[in-house]
Amino acid sequence: MYQLFIGNKNYSSWSLRPWLLMHHLEIPFNERLVTFEEGGSWEKFHSFSPSGQVPCLKTEETTIWDSLAITEYIAEDFPQVWATDRITRAWSRSASAEMHSGFSALRNICSMNCGLKVELNEISAPLQKDINRIDELWTEGLQKFGGPFLAGKEFTAVDAFFAPVTIRAENYHLPLSKGAKQYIKLIHSLPSMQKWMADAIEEPWREAAHEEEARNFGTILTDLRQ
Repeated sequence: MYQLFIGNKNYSSWSLRPWLLMHHLEIPFNERLVTFEEGGSWEKFHSFSPSGQVPCLKTEETTIWDSLAITEYIAEDFPQVWATDRITRAWSRSASAEMHSGFSALRNICSMNCGLKVELNEISAPLQKDINRIDELWTEGLQKFGGPFLAGKEFTAVDAFFAPVTIRAENYHLPLSKGAKQYIKLIHSLPSMQKWMADAIEEPWREAAHEEEARNFGTILTDLRQ
C-alpha cells in the first residue's frame, strides 16, 4: 500500500494535493504526518524524503518526492486521476504544471494557514496578476469542459492541484468572479476537503515561521483554531 508522508495539514499546501486526490478517489494509502520543526525541517524530512520536503510517497519498490511526480505515478495504476479525453487531459496537465511552478506572489503573500482569516493590507500588482490568471484559468476549464470541476463532471488531479488556492482565496478574501467563487464552494463541500480542514484546525502544533507568514501582509480577523 502507498505510504504518503505529509507535513502539518494546517500549513502544507503541497501535502494537500496528493492527499486530497487519493482520499477523494478512494485510492488506498497510509497517512504519515510528520510535523514541521522550528528553524527548519530539512534534516527531519530527509530521513524519508530525498529532497528533505513533503509530500513524499513510498511504495515497496520506490520513493517519489514531488507532488506532480506522485500524481503521475499514481495515475499509472489509477487512470481516473486524469480526465479520459486526451485534449482535456493535456489542458489539465498544463494547468497543474502552471500551478506547480508559478503564482509566486500568491504563495508568498497568501501563505496557507487553514485556521486563519486574514484581511490583506493591500493587493499588490503581482498578486492581482496571479489572481487574474487563476480566475482566467478556472473560467476556461469550467466553460470548456462543462464543469462543475475544472476538467468536467469528475474531480481529477487538476482540482487537487488548485485545492490549496481555494483555501487561500477563501481565507484572504481574494476578489474573484462569481464562477470562481462557486468553484471554491464546490471544492470546500467535498467530504475529503472538509476532513482535511477539520484535521488542520484541530492540530495542536504551531510553527513560528509559518505563523509569521500569515501576519506579514495583513491583519488576522479570526483564528479558527482557538
